[in-house]
Amino acid sequence: MVGAWAVDFKACAIWEVMIVISSNDFRNGVSIDLDGDAFIVVDFQHVKPGKGSAFVRTKLKNVRTGGVVERTFAAGEKVPKAHLERKQMQYLYNDGDYVFMDNQTYEQMSLTADQIGPKLKYLKENMDLYILFFKGDILGVDFPPQVELTVVQTDPGIPGATATGGTKPAVTDTGATVKVPIFINEGDVIRVNTETNEYIERV
Repeated sequence: MVGAWAVDFKACAIWEVMIVISSNDFRNGVSIDLDGDAFIVVDFQHVKPGKGSAFVRTKLKNVRTGGVVERTFAAGEKVPKAHLERKQMQYLYNDGDYVFMDNQTYEQMSLTADQIGPKLKYLKENMDLYILFFKGDILGVDFPPQVELTVVQTDPGIPGATATGGTKPAVTDTGATVKVPIFINEGDVIRVNTETNEYIERV
């Protein structure tokens, strides 16, 4: 009897993991498991042709690669929902790889530059980030939309210049190069948009 209960419990656990979603319920931002990869719905259209069955035309973004594909589903088609796990972690130091610590368990893990991606140029010690996992694999790192960086190299600022007086390149303490107003000097702390790499303001 105990063995039978154990089997039933295991079956229930598997059922809970394999959550499915109907294509009729697709919305922007919904994540699905397709061919073993996680995709996010970025666009969808419910189509009811004059002849034939209704269907849903979608654009899906591969969370791992960032690539976008088009895929058509039958109306009401069941698709496994992707379980994406986001863990808040703190960047500690670089020992060849980049070492992070889980803010809840204090366990440490190392990521390569490729795993962190192009926003590596904004990474600072003690920065809190969210790391995205799918089936135990690291899919990517979510940076905050804005970061504060210190200018370590740029041409001298021009006294009395205004924000509309042109721009110049500046190198920050993380290695990022940002176009800044000409009044910015070395040592200034600036706020930068991590999506566009654009200067926002001097802090």
